[in-house]
Amino acid sequence: MAKELKTIGVLTSGGDAPGMNAAIRAVVRTAVHAGLNVKGIMRGFSGLLEEEIVDMDAKSVADIINRGGTILYTARCQEMKTKEGQKKAADICRKHDIDAVVVIGGDGSFKGAAELAENGIRTIGVPGTIDLDIVCTDYTIGFDTACNTAVEAIDKVRDTSASHERCSIIEVMGRNAGYIALWSGIATGSDEILIPEYYDGDEQVVVDAIIDSRKRGKKHHIIINAEGIGHSTSMAKRLEAATGIETRATILGYMQRGGAPSCKDRYFASIMGSMAVQLLLEGKTNRLVCYQHGDFCDVDIMEGLAMTKPFPEEQFCLTKTLTR
Repeated sequence: MAKELKTIGVLTSGGDAPGMNAAIRAVVRTAVHAGLNVKGIMRGFSGLLEEEIVDMDAKSVADIINRGGTILYTARCQEMKTKEGQKKAADICRKHDIDAVVVIGGDGSFKGAAELAENGIRTIGVPGTIDLDIVCTDYTIGFDTACNTAVEAIDKVRDTSASHERCSIIEVMGRNAGYIALWSGIATGSDEILIPEYYDGDEQVVVDAIIDSRKRGKKHHIIINAEGIGHSTSMAKRLEAATGIETRATILGYMQRGGAPSCKDRYFASIMGSMAVQLLLEGKTNRLVCYQHGDFCDVDIMEGLAMTKPFPEEQFCLTKTLTR
């Protein structure tokens, strides 16, 4: 089967993540080294359906390992969720002599990859999302950079919060997962960390903690609020009314997706991107590149997405010890 593999495509899909360019580079250069042709598919599955396909070689990915974003661009594609769209995508791959596709993205992107495989196009997924919410892998490309960006921003907000003796609510990304909030909250010594996995909506607990801290002499307060909870601006108004302490909300937003990737993200992206091509050369398809318990491995896409991963409760409980 490996001998039949002549041309692979590579695309990035869903939300962008720092390190995607490093993964693209690894895919292209590993494939070229193996004697394969490479085609870049622009704007994810949307671009595939529009036949936005370009030839790539080793030179195409020069000097991109340090760049944030994705040189292939990215988009979401509703048409790829339909049977007609999935068949059309596979037919377009065959039209352009693309034997296999490496899909760099999150869980929605991988469902599209699985459907491509069902329609006869070999696929390998590479986890690229800042949210760390792909349950079958302990690490996803972009998470480290996003956390570092959040930490830097939180540290700066802390300076002005301390100067004004106010309470600051800082909302970080993560979709429905609280990993960025947990990591950045612990790393900045924040007073409260609100994550969807454990927050029950009882703001009185937060109010009481702020009042208690103020009684003990604390002059300012930092609350990290996960995107999955949201509503930081209205929460700030309610907390100010309940505590009498000036409270401001800062929503970090898309800045967490940007910027040059960290060493860790460049490293993981390079290993995972190269491994994706190696799996194709071995004749594998419908697989996800993963990092589990300190080792790189691969799992079936749909089986991987169906796995469950308990949130690290002991780490969240530790925050209560460190902030009191």
